[in-house]
Amino acid sequence: MTARTPRLSRLRRLTPGRGEDGAGRPGRRRGAAPKVVALGGGQGLSASLAALRRITGDLTAVVTVADDGGSSGRLREELGVLPPGDLRKALAALCGDDDWGQTWARVIQHRFQSQGDLHGHAVGNLLIVALWEQLGDPVQALDLVGKLLGAQGRVLPMSAVPLELQALVKGHDPARPEDVDTVRGQATVALTPGEVLSVQVVPSDPPAVPEAVAAVLDADWVVLGPGSWFSSVIPHLLVPELLDALVQTKARRVLSLNLAPQPGETEGFSPQRHLEVLARHAPKLALDVVLADEAAVPDRESLADAAKRFGAAVELAPVAREDGSPKHDPELLAAAYDRIFRMHGRIGPWR
Repeated sequence: MTARTPRLSRLRRLTPGRGEDGAGRPGRRRGAAPKVVALGGGQGLSASLAALRRITGDLTAVVTVADDGGSSGRLREELGVLPPGDLRKALAALCGDDDWGQTWARVIQHRFQSQGDLHGHAVGNLLIVALWEQLGDPVQALDLVGKLLGAQGRVLPMSAVPLELQALVKGHDPARPEDVDTVRGQATVALTPGEVLSVQVVPSDPPAVPEAVAAVLDADWVVLGPGSWFSSVIPHLLVPELLDALVQTKARRVLSLNLAPQPGETEGFSPQRHLEVLARHAPKLALDVVLADEAAVPDRESLADAAKRFGAAVELAPVAREDGSPKHDPELLAAAYDRIFRMHGRIGPWR
């Protein structure tokens, strides 16, 4: 652990819990690793997975499949496959810290540099797509890649069909600041000027991957975020079967907030504003804990009030890297998750 680890004793609850285990439910069996499902995409999910694999061996990542930029977008357009990039990043984050794991993490993240068609393609993207074509089953193929890498967890797409992200954006055209336009494509939404009001996916009723739904229903903890709010976090709530599972699961639900607003889609957002837009997209969703970096919350009372609407407590902990970049420190984030899991208890007397 880093020298900052003792500061984790400063983690504190802003909103009182509901009994010692949050609702008077049985606590976690001593020594038992919790079943954890993490949802998201891109660098945010990778940060969460790099932390969670340090505290549990029963970990499943459920990854968004709306990416249409870069290598993923090119493969998606040419071959009609799911975008592999966020799935690749999740697999890399689950690689172990030994030589085997770190070597394979570097290999699948390696991008070709050339003047030809391979320029910009990631090795892992090509490997994943090749196995999809060989096996005809995206879940089986990802499981096989995970086995090859020695991944400490499982990676699943949230849907078996590639999705298009669409956003309603106010002021997308600076010359018409009050007009609302439809912006299409995850890569475009992530960097759009103006204010993102809402997002949807096309098709509007995409099928969830059954294994992803089963993992959420069987979990002890579900972690949503951090990540690009409109393009990586909220899309999971737009897959009806997956949202139903998130609402119905007996697992506890943690929302992990970003360290800073993202230029473009959440420019100027406060921590509580992130919760407000989440509630608009999934009004039936309940949360148990909202995790935020203590230095990133200027108005703690407002965040606590926003969390109460979800039935959640707020936990503050130092989880950012010391270099000042808006990136999570894996060990500090792992310690924060571990303490939350212990403080709020593990659900299910049958576990």
